[in-house]
Amino acid sequence: MRVDLGEVALGSGDTIPVTVAYETWGRYTGDNAVLVCHALTADSHVAGEGGWWGDVVGPGGALDTDRWFVVCPNVLGGCRGTTGPATPAPDGAAWGSRWPRVTVRDHVAVESLLADHLGIDRWAAVLGGSMGGMRALEWAATYPERVRGLFVLATAAAASAEQIAWCHTQLAAIEGDPEWHGGDHTGAERGLATARMIAHVTYRSEAELAERFGRAPQPGEDPAAGGRYAVESYLDHHGEKLVRRFDAGSYVSLTRAMDGHDVGAGRGGVTAALARFRGRPSVVAAIDSDRLYPPYQQAVVAAALGVELDVVHSPYGHDGFLLETAQVGGLVKGLLDAVSAG
Repeated sequence: MRVDLGEVALGSGDTIPVTVAYETWGRYTGDNAVLVCHALTADSHVAGEGGWWGDVVGPGGALDTDRWFVVCPNVLGGCRGTTGPATPAPDGAAWGSRWPRVTVRDHVAVESLLADHLGIDRWAAVLGGSMGGMRALEWAATYPERVRGLFVLATAAAASAEQIAWCHTQLAAIEGDPEWHGGDHTGAERGLATARMIAHVTYRSEAELAERFGRAPQPGEDPAAGGRYAVESYLDHHGEKLVRRFDAGSYVSLTRAMDGHDVGAGRGGVTAALARFRGRPSVVAAIDSDRLYPPYQQAVVAAALGVELDVVHSPYGHDGFLLETAQVGGLVKGLLDAVSAG
């Protein structure tokens, strides 16, 4: 589904027309709406066949769509139906290099307008992992009166220097592609694929890569003769896979938004920003092998909300927030049970 939200004022001072693509599951009964916020290169298809969290969200699942009305919008700046760099500007040409800089707070402002359109005054819960967790935290800080319960996983209250550094290398890969043209790109596929390869290394753990690939060559290839190691082939595959479904301009826009994320900015710090939400049902979870968003960052969020940090045990690193569906689902169900209990 798609909805035209009209002209939206951004934090940059720009005003742009925004259309949002979103999917819903279940039936709204007035107090059972749950917002799910997706990560960087995901989209609104969280459940059902091919859904990125289909083992958590669905009939009889931890987020049971027979009980809850689930809403998942594609983020502002994305490329899966919501207005972004590749969509037409008012003059009919793609926004491209004219696309304004948007922030996580802009993402959430647009989601609040979608909630208004759907007639949802208050979410029973807002859930998100990674970039989605940033948006969930912004919901808690910006619209605490509209959120009853909060679930954040494998995210941070503010982007760290190392996270910004990793993002910088990815942006450099895209912006250095000869096809980038300052954002008016003709694909920039090599740059986007390289950015994804860099990112994917941070998504997995060193131990998993070592056990899974070691120094093995790709079958039929000899690294000493110019062939690839198996781990190189694995990264090539993920780079090529993203190019087939994602836009380089969206990758740049969303990455810059993540760089600028700081829930405490202009609010007196993280603790002050989340003070109005403290005491409500909240789950903050870390992946023990996550080297991109290490557990100490989630510990900061948990302390600000006054809850114990939950830890998901996984060999997969940051991607554990997508792969460890049994553990994650148990935490989601616990949060929703607490919300139901009031």
